Amino acid sequence: MDNQKEQFGMLLEAAEKAKKNAYAPFSDFHVGAALLAKNGQIFTGVNIENSSYGATNCAERTALFKAVSEGVREFAAIAVLSDSEELIYPCGICRQALNDFVDDDFIVVCGNCRKEYEVYRFRDLLPHVGIPLFE
Repeated sequence: MDNQKEQFGMLLEAAEKAKKNAYAPFSDFHVGAALLAKNGQIFTGVNIENSSYGATNCAERTALFKAVSEGVREFAAIAVLSDSEELIYPCGICRQALNDFVDDDFIVVCGNCRKEYEVYRFRDLLPHVGIPLFE
């Protein structure tokens, strides 16, 4: 368990460092994410806002897209945090994007500016995945 806590701390630290590069001129809500690949690489991402809201990209997807663009497709965990006192969780679009690349035991570490965090398995954040819509 200590090794896991150390790993979570390392991911949260990387997300915190990345968060400083967030581009949030409209919301002033800065988010950082750190995605751990199964090969040990860490990919960071930040939220990047746009005046056309639909063109905005979340930190989690920025990290995921960076990793995938580098040829990495297998992931173990992600940490996501903001400058809010509340814990932050991946949005529905980010959960769906991650779903294409992670398994049910993928770890999601949700943190805040007070260095508090909660840990979830992906299956608990995106339940009932895999149920076909059409048969």
